[in-house]
Amino acid sequence: MADLFLKQAEEYAKARPSYPTELFQFIASKTPSHELAWDVGTGSGQAAKHLAGIYKNVIGTDTSEKQLEFATKLPNVKYQHTPSIMSMEEVEQKVAAQGSVDLVTIAQALHWFDLPSFYKQVKWVLKKPHGVIAAICYDVPRVSDEVDKVFDEYYEDVLSPYWEPGRKFVEDNYRSIDFPFEPVDGADHNVPFEFVSEVTMDLESYLTFMRSSSAYQTAKDKGVELLGEDLLQKFKVAWGHNASRVAKFPVFVRIGRVGDA
Repeated sequence: MADLFLKQAEEYAKARPSYPTELFQFIASKTPSHELAWDVGTGSGQAAKHLAGIYKNVIGTDTSEKQLEFATKLPNVKYQHTPSIMSMEEVEQKVAAQGSVDLVTIAQALHWFDLPSFYKQVKWVLKKPHGVIAAICYDVPRVSDEVDKVFDEYYEDVLSPYWEPGRKFVEDNYRSIDFPFEPVDGADHNVPFEFVSEVTMDLESYLTFMRSSSAYQTAKDKGVELLGEDLLQKFKVAWGHNASRVAKFPVFVRIGRVGDA
């Protein structure tokens, strides 16, 4: 799936929303130690930069070298290009040794993975019994009644045919995705916890975010321009004369831990 983002890696880095600090404080509160975090599918490092302020060391991996070029460079973050399928030997070589990782995060990427293989790797690298996995996704932005009405019509009627099948897991906030991990300490379930990320955007930033989606890129590769002049005009009218608006992105995290075995 990394190929879907190769052509717009810079747009992706600029347009994708950051995640609320409270989200990572919550996740980190569930790991007894804060030595090493692995951010899988790190893209341009939106999650990795948050983790870097909490964990002593962070490794961010991605199958797209182009995405990694735009990742935030920090002294305690190592970015690593990896193949889409890794053997356990490659995991040890490129990521970490068995039982050495406190936290594995996956932000807006779990639905692209071969889950049985990935979960096997996660259980191998995480410390037992308190190693934690946190799978994060975010829903569509909410701006105003007028803007949201145009966006929802665009999403349902124009964009939907170009999504990959895995998108359905994001649309239900990872509730139905396979997640074979135990509840973390202090929680009685591992269904999604909800947070909100607020981003101030002007209209151009908002449209850039829309163009950064994989579905938009798929359509573009097929010679289809989804944001034509008529639709752009509708967004301009809905946006009004405001130079900028606050976009609220609902953010969801499924968090669990490995057991003793």
